[in-house]
Amino acid sequence: MTALLGRASLRALSRHPWQIVLALIGVALGVAVVVAIDLANQSARQSFTLSTNSVVGRATHQIVGGPNGLSEDVYADLRVAGVRAIAPVVESHVADSSGRVFHLLGVDPFAEVPFRPYVTRLGAGVRTDIAAFLTTPATGLIAATTARTIGLDVGDTLRVRAGTRLHDVTLVGLLQPDAHGGTAGPGTLDHLLVTDVATAQEVLGFTGRLSRIDVRVPEGSAGERLLAAIGARLPAGAEVLRASRRSHALEQMTRAFHLNLTALSLLALIVGVFLIYNTLTFSIVQRRQLIGLLRVQGVTRSQVFALVLCEAAALGTVGTLLGIALGVVLGHGLVQLVTRTISDLYYVLAVRELSVTPGVLVKGILLGVGASLLAALPPAREATATPPRVTLARSTLEQRARRGAPRAAAYGVLALAIGLGGLWLSGPHLVPTFGSLFGVLLGCVLLTPLATVGCMRLVQPGLAAWGGLPIRLGGLGVVTALSRTAVAVAALMVAVAVTVGVGIMVQSFRQTVVRWLEASLHADVYVAPASPLVWRSDAVLDPALIERVAALPGVERLNTYRGARVESRTGLTQVIAIDLGARGKASFQFIAGRPESIWPAFDDPTGHDGRPAVIVSEPYAYRHGLTEGDTLDLRTDRGEQAFRVAGVFVDYGSDQGIVMLSRRVYDAWWEDPRVSSLSLHAAAETDVDRLVNTLRGDAGTESEVVIRSNRGLRTASLEIFDRTFTITTVLHLLTSVVAFVGVLSALMALQLERAREFGVLRATGFTPAQVWGMVTAQTGLMGLVAGLLALPVGIGLALILVLVINRRSFGWTLQIDVSPEVLAQAVVMAVVAALLAGVYPALRLARTPPAQALREE
Repeated sequence: MTALLGRASLRALSRHPWQIVLALIGVALGVAVVVAIDLANQSARQSFTLSTNSVVGRATHQIVGGPNGLSEDVYADLRVAGVRAIAPVVESHVADSSGRVFHLLGVDPFAEVPFRPYVTRLGAGVRTDIAAFLTTPATGLIAATTARTIGLDVGDTLRVRAGTRLHDVTLVGLLQPDAHGGTAGPGTLDHLLVTDVATAQEVLGFTGRLSRIDVRVPEGSAGERLLAAIGARLPAGAEVLRASRRSHALEQMTRAFHLNLTALSLLALIVGVFLIYNTLTFSIVQRRQLIGLLRVQGVTRSQVFALVLCEAAALGTVGTLLGIALGVVLGHGLVQLVTRTISDLYYVLAVRELSVTPGVLVKGILLGVGASLLAALPPAREATATPPRVTLARSTLEQRARRGAPRAAAYGVLALAIGLGGLWLSGPHLVPTFGSLFGVLLGCVLLTPLATVGCMRLVQPGLAAWGGLPIRLGGLGVVTALSRTAVAVAALMVAVAVTVGVGIMVQSFRQTVVRWLEASLHADVYVAPASPLVWRSDAVLDPALIERVAALPGVERLNTYRGARVESRTGLTQVIAIDLGARGKASFQFIAGRPESIWPAFDDPTGHDGRPAVIVSEPYAYRHGLTEGDTLDLRTDRGEQAFRVAGVFVDYGSDQGIVMLSRRVYDAWWEDPRVSSLSLHAAAETDVDRLVNTLRGDAGTESEVVIRSNRGLRTASLEIFDRTFTITTVLHLLTSVVAFVGVLSALMALQLERAREFGVLRATGFTPAQVWGMVTAQTGLMGLVAGLLALPVGIGLALILVLVINRRSFGWTLQIDVSPEVLAQAVVMAVVAALLAGVYPALRLARTPPAQALREE
């Protein structure tokens, strides 16, 4: 009996190859998007880990100082005291003329063997002038693979930009990865430019200073004694940290970003689930007489149930395997988008190749096959729950679908209540928050059949009054074939609703940022070091350039900014020291604290209660639970100091948040006179464009600075914003493609199911044009219903994304901006997608001879 059922199943499925192909495409696309995003995320994480390992090496701890690093005397003092397992490091990021970013690593080769042996074990068979590396200034090493990529060899010169100046570094050797693993595997050295400490100090303008000191500490009591001995000899501004602490903090920055991408990718898989449901339900409809006959002849319900699940497993397995292969191909493109966004916002990341691991592939298989089996449960239950006599009746399924619409709506209301309740109760945790969001979407899907019936009842009088017979029949067909049309409408509704929701979120975010930029960019001209890294804070301006700019005619006021990262009890904190005038202070928008009490305390280095005042951005306050009056402990060059939070201000420049303090306060607690950027206020009657041109001419050819007007900086900021949402747009497009396949699949199912019905219509006088009009009206109405239903669902989704998920992910408060254009485009997209998906079925139905259609059943 089992073999007979298998042959019957194979024969039935083979009769409708296009339906099977479309289902496979839907599942494959859904799985491909999930796998591609997972591979891109994992590749980015692995690249970060490998890159960090190559820089940190085998160090267990690091001695770090403030923004101005450590004095060389700290290293010398530890050496004199007998501490041997230490190595000085000077590091930063530089870029060559093509924009390629290098991690400049200045080291002492004599101290490097316990930490980064690849520095002293240079490439075999490669000319290496180790003596020149040790004794000649401005020499360095890069990876052999990088040298081949950029066309350089030993003896050639690499020109790099650090801060505002260009420097030439002569290559005296090439780095090779470890042949047997270690801290420098294949590809991990591609981003490195290694020099000696003195060269790095010269390039970075860091004379007499070190970025950190690496330490190797043994386990157990010996290591604890060593750490205590080192700590006792450190100056007030220095601290010993575990080497993994900083890298872990940087990796945590992107956690919410990766999780948001994964959640968006799962939407495509959800739409693909509709296709499996659609295909199997169609298969049950086509074989209802066969199933009824088999049941009459003794086939049990469990055997029919197992047959449907086996078909689902087969379709899911084939679709999943195709999806995994497609996902690997798609991942090669998405990994570059993910990498670019991370490099723009968080830290330098260069992923040279996609990392394909068994874990991601197994996850894709489980999701694809599991989703397929889940989608098969309703049609499998339908095939087994109906008595054999009823199964032989043609209209059974549609009657059940129409009668079941209110019950499905009731379940939908329950799912909505559970999802909304989950959003309220899930707190700051993102995973249950996304689970609740999917519960809300499920509730909307379950409400779709009843909503579709309601919409068609509303438009039916208009169709009867203004439409011809084909259009009226097309409208009736949406309800009479509800088991098919509701699935297509739901799939399209979800895709369009996601487009509406994310579109409103992005538009709200963009408009909020535009308004914030208009309010916060108070100066006329901005001057900053040229850098390919948006977030970079270690690049500084030449003091001589600052003096020349301040003396230029037409400059009424010059404000300085210093960005630095300092240690706090919660990890690295971005600090901005700022010199503000009245116009600058007036540009701040506070959500906690009053300006009349904030600004008088802001410039006081001591503070009225011993706590100097700082203001923190909204994301920083959210992440660390701070508000007005709280205490924030920061490690300064004079030791740990308590600062008072005087206010919380609106800021959209960093999702990690920033701490802002007066330049006077910064100079009182940190020995760091450097300046990261300038803002200039032009004098009255001064032409700003002419002032910008004068500044560019005065900067000179030796200085690499970016000089922008207020308008130019605002435009550049929005370009970066738009670039970070490119991958979101790509995911929306892929989800829409899956939904389009779902609509096409449903319409082809309708065409095959109703072939005899259309044959009867043709035999009673319907022309091919009337058949075309009937099918086109039906598809257009389905698209219109999906588009209209998507509007409230999309707006609700946008509210959840903006007010809940965005807040919990990044800490921003955004102003909702519902653009009529987004809503109109959504409805048009739904109608056009449905009409395009109906072109082929309409053509085939119109061209099928009546006699042939009548013979199909």
